Amino acid sequence: MDIIFLHGIRARTVIGWYDWERTAPQAVEIDLDVGLPSARACVTDELRDTIDYDQLVQHLRRVLAEQHFLLLEALAEHIAHVILHDFGAPWVKVTVVKPGILTEVARVGVSIERGHRA
Repeated sequence: MDIIFLHGIRARTVIGWYDWERTAPQAVEIDLDVGLPSARACVTDELRDTIDYDQLVQHLRRVLAEQHFLLLEALAEHIAHVILHDFGAPWVKVTVVKPGILTEVARVGVSIERGHRA
């Protein structure tokens, strides 16, 4: 399986278990490893034969700006669902990080894998 990766995506969404966390959108960092539906783009050199990562990032930012989450796990699951269903990826690994949310902890995050890796 061919995989594209997008690491260090910055987005904003309302997320947090505590009321004080949900007063305004927070910055999150996202790493994506996305399985491609086929290797066709390697031969054709055509954007239409792969997943357009610029469109993916812009779509993801729009979706996250409209959603609210309590847990990082739910946010990661939602991102995976968007990529699998809206972009036709067969497999995705999503890592979501909330930087600086805990004192003396640089990053808190979660990683999930969904779909089937061939």
